[in-house]
Amino acid sequence: MYATRAFQTAFRPAMRMMRPVPKEEQAAHTVSQRLRRIKDVPAELWPLGVVVGFAVCAGVYSSIRHFTTDKTIRFGRQNRAADNGHAGPQHS
Repeated sequence: MYATRAFQTAFRPAMRMMRPVPKEEQAAHTVSQRLRRIKDVPAELWPLGVVVGFAVCAGVYSSIRHFTTDKTIRFGRQNRAADNGHAGPQHS
């Protein structure tokens, strides 16, 4: 039995996959070399970056402040005896 024309075209490798992989511009750049490319960012995106950066900083500050000031938050287990099976009903 021979494959149909549609089957052959659907399952053959795409032509772009048979070409060699192009080299990346930032293949082995250091941090300072990448920071120099910040000049390539369009001016319209700077206010967006400032707003998003401020929102991220405000969220981190609020979370840390909430975790340090709220005394009702439990960060660990409190009744270790019950967790180990020494007290409480046994479940099977």
